[in-house]
Amino acid sequence: MNETIKLGLILFIITAVAASVLAISNSVTSERIAEVEQLASERAMTEVLEIAKKFEPLAANRLSEIVGNNTGILEISEGYNDSELVGYVFKMQVNGYGGPLTFMTGISKEGKIIGIKVLEHGETPGLGANSTRPYFANSFKGKSVDKEIIAVKNPQADNEVQALTSATVTTNAIVNGVNVIRQVYNDSLSN
Repeated sequence: MNETIKLGLILFIITAVAASVLAISNSVTSERIAEVEQLASERAMTEVLEIAKKFEPLAANRLSEIVGNNTGILEISEGYNDSELVGYVFKMQVNGYGGPLTFMTGISKEGKIIGIKVLEHGETPGLGANSTRPYFANSFKGKSVDKEIIAVKNPQADNEVQALTSATVTTNAIVNGVNVIRQVYNDSLSN
């Protein structure tokens, strides 16, 4: 019995020290991790709305008013070139084949999709993960938000984008997300 208590006490000390080291490590790195995530978010906004020089997030009350029950829209930022509003960046989360899929879409004030970028995903490598490839993102560029976007094998029409081969769930998730963004833009942000 005495030996069991001794082993339990040693195990308790080891786990207490390990927990303390992890807590200290977390407190030291959490601020830096937040900075890196903010920089990555700003870089992605610049990629999807390259005509803007700076971005300002919408106030929380205005965001909830605009978004309504579209809970997949996580953020909306206004893009400015000097003091002129040139467009909006939407951060959206949808359910892909491999779980949550987060992407950004930039829309100009003229109602054109400037860019799209997948930020996080758990999609299958070589299939749904191809949503991060330029050929997929580029198929959205210049599309008007006036019409519903649809994915096809060989896009020809103004509202058609490239479908990902053997990744129907991923393709549909992103296209449906872009269509939600398109609808919110048309209902609340277009002039």
